Amino acid sequence: MKLTHEIVALRTKNPFVIARGGDSEYRVVRITVTDRDGAWGWGEAAPSKFYGETADTVVQVLPLLAAAIEGMDGWSLEAMEHALARAIRFNGAARAGVSAALHDLAGKRLGVPVYRLWGLDPAASPASSFTIGIAPDEETLRARVALAAQYPVLKLKLGSSWDERIVRVVRELAPAKVLRVDANAGWTPKSALRIIPLLQELGVEFVEQPLPPGDLEGLRFVRERSALPIIADESCIVSGDIPKLAGVVDGINIKLAKCGGLREALRMVATARAHDMLVMAGCMIESSLGITAAAHFAPLLDCADYDGAALVANDPYLGATIEGGRIEMPSGAGLGVTLR
Repeated sequence: MKLTHEIVALRTKNPFVIARGGDSEYRVVRITVTDRDGAWGWGEAAPSKFYGETADTVVQVLPLLAAAIEGMDGWSLEAMEHALARAIRFNGAARAGVSAALHDLAGKRLGVPVYRLWGLDPAASPASSFTIGIAPDEETLRARVALAAQYPVLKLKLGSSWDERIVRVVRELAPAKVLRVDANAGWTPKSALRIIPLLQELGVEFVEQPLPPGDLEGLRFVRERSALPIIADESCIVSGDIPKLAGVVDGINIKLAKCGGLREALRMVATARAHDMLVMAGCMIESSLGITAAAHFAPLLDCADYDGAALVANDPYLGATIEGGRIEMPSGAGLGVTLR
């Protein structure tokens, strides 16, 4: 297997700000896997500095990942993903890009979409939320909510100095929409328990990652006193994290850039279900190439947050879409993604 790459700079329609900062440009890496007979597949690595990755680190580890799967049977997707994980423990986004490319290649060889390889029906996918990042002022917030008029489910990024006002304004502007909030580890147990009753009053569905990732006892403390479900994101990287989160949170958020591949994402779904937990999946700022890979397992989810490409102004690809919140899959083989 030969791995080649191209760095792609994505620009967001608006500055995307969360509790730990934000930006307007995000560099992702398109990874192409080419087999000996010339057949190929591609995937995307969407690195996050929070997890120690950048586009440059992705490129740096690709030779190591290429060596790990050199000479392996291209149909052995499980074995190849294990080999990638053995080659390098971290660098989840880089491994996820290779994993997606390998699945794209397998689907293209068979002439079927990846979701059919798994026996899934896209019609069973939940609606995707659309994210409202932390705005610098109320006027900007109101404008962004107006731009999201077509989406029935909104996810509000909190962890700012004016969280309560943000939620009140959005609920005023969107009285009938489903609201979810994500603090991105920006609260303390005290501040979380202070705001959650207001969130319940305003009809918020759940709270995602209220506390820092390692504060599991704090998460347990909050969950035991919260009227709303608590979802772990930064606290849950791979399937092995899930058993220790049982009883600590109500659900988990899967991201390919965290877990390192599509096979591991499926293991996370199964492990969470075995512990009677809610399962959602999310994304980074990604193009349609990255979003589509994750959208193939959307029928297994309770909630989806696949708006990464919808936030981008210069998406180079055509793939899965979330118009009106409905996840629509491309019909082509493999991931089904094409150049725009």
